[in-house]
This record gives sequence, structure tokens and C-alpha cells, in this order.
Amino acid sequence: MKKLAVLLIMLAPLASAQQTVTSFKSTEVSPGMYMLDGEDGFGGGNVTLLVGDEYVVLIDDAMAPTIAALMDAAGKIAGRPVDFVINTHSHGDHVGGNEHMASQGAIIVAHDNVHKRMLAEPTLNTGPGALPVVTFSDAVTFHINGYEAFVFHIEHAHTDGDAAILFRDANVIAAGDLMFHKLFPFIDLDNGGSVAGYIAGQRKILALADDETRIIPGHGSIASKGDLYADLKVLIDSQDRVKTLLDEGMSTEEIVAANPLAVYHDDYNWGFITTERMTRTLIRSLTTD
Repeated sequence: MKKLAVLLIMLAPLASAQQTVTSFKSTEVSPGMYMLDGEDGFGGGNVTLLVGDEYVVLIDDAMAPTIAALMDAAGKIAGRPVDFVINTHSHGDHVGGNEHMASQGAIIVAHDNVHKRMLAEPTLNTGPGALPVVTFSDAVTFHINGYEAFVFHIEHAHTDGDAAILFRDANVIAAGDLMFHKLFPFIDLDNGGSVAGYIAGQRKILALADDETRIIPGHGSIASKGDLYADLKVLIDSQDRVKTLLDEGMSTEEIVAANPLAVYHDDYNWGFITTERMTRTLIRSLTTD
């Protein structure tokens, strides 16, 4: 769990704008379903809000420092407290609001491994209510507000506890961090993630989508099946470019210096997963898997 603590420290620069995040904007994806994301800085991962006559549901709840702004945005739409929170994985920018949400009466739901990792990590196991109280091993279905929400586990992808949510009736998929739209993805090799699993997970999501499906990524703007396919092609080609240099006998530092992902730098490099860091992740994955 020391590695997870290091991860949270590494996330700190990305979240440096969190003190200035005072509001979340909402985008209606389907009737009664919204994507919420930070309007004036980094607010954590994207949040999905589902509102209906029966229940109010959040998929992820961003970070502890931004929970007040998130709840303000959700409250203006829902007009009442949240009943359920579904965590897509255990990273602090997606589960940081759990303790507050539980104190307001929400039931936290996640994969078994999310509970295990949060239980063992003091920076996430911050007090009563921080941990999921309902967990599942493979899949669970919610029947809420006229929607069927199919929550399914994707193995060893972004982490070892990832879940994505298919809203069958709305033709919407909340992908969690199985999609960083137009960004190099963070694949957490130290917490059960793998490049092969990430690619397989994206393919699984693609198989559930059609040309009309709207995909809510963990980070980035609302996307389509074509957008996800384009991001997947970048990841596969990036892995192939690195593998070619490894097969030629080049060392890690030689590959980094060669900059095989330069072709994608302008479109996919960002503050947390830079082109160099993506290269090093691929090298490590290819030499240890």
C-alpha cells in the first residue's frame, strides 16, 4: 500500500488547482442523466449523476476538497440527497467524497477489490463511511428510475477493481478510467492494472457500444464509440512502437531518448501522464508481464 500512497502524492500536482475549483458544470447525456466535471480547474474524475422519481445515483464522487462544489451542482439538479454512489475504482480522485456521501445517507457500492485496497490504505480509509458497504465480484444490476444499470467488472485494466456501467435503455456507458479521452491513459501497474488488461477492457466496452452510444470517460469530454476506438488504436500502436525498440535490444533510457510516441505527443500528452511516462509504463509492462 506504500505504492498507493506514492500514487496519491504524484496526483497532487495534477490536483493543484483544486483550491480554485468552486463549481462543476453539468452536461445532460440522456433524460435524467448528467456528466458533472470541474468548471474552473481540476475537480477529480468525471462524475455521472442519475436523477429520477425513485433514486438519485452518483457514479464516483471526485475528491474530498471538491465535494462541496460537487454536491452543490448535484443538488441543483436533483433537489434531494444522493441514495447510491457507485465507485468505478479506488483512486482518490474518484472515491474522495465517499465519507461525506455516506454521512448524508448514501450507500457506497464498488467491486470487492476497491474495498480491499481502500481498507488497507489510510489515505483512503479516512473514517466511517469512506469504504464501500456493498461489493460485488463480477457484476450487479440496478433497476432504477426506469433504467437498467449493468455494473460490470473489468479485470486488471486501469487497476484490479475497475467497473464500468452500461445503461442499456439510455445507450450510455460510464467507463470510469477505462477511458481517458484524447489523453494518454494512466495504467496503474502497482495496483493490479496492466496494459493488456486495459486494451481488453476497452475492447469489451467497444463490443457493448454502437454508433449512437455516448461514453462518459473518467477524464476528458463525452465520447462516442469511434472516439474510444481511436484512443485504443493510439494505445495499441504506442505499445507496438515501444516493443519494436525493445526487440532491437534498446535499453529503457535509449527508448525514452528515441521518443517513439512523439507522433502522439501534441494530442495525448498531459500533465499527469506525459509522453515520457506513457513510454516508461509501456516498457515496464512489456518487460514484466
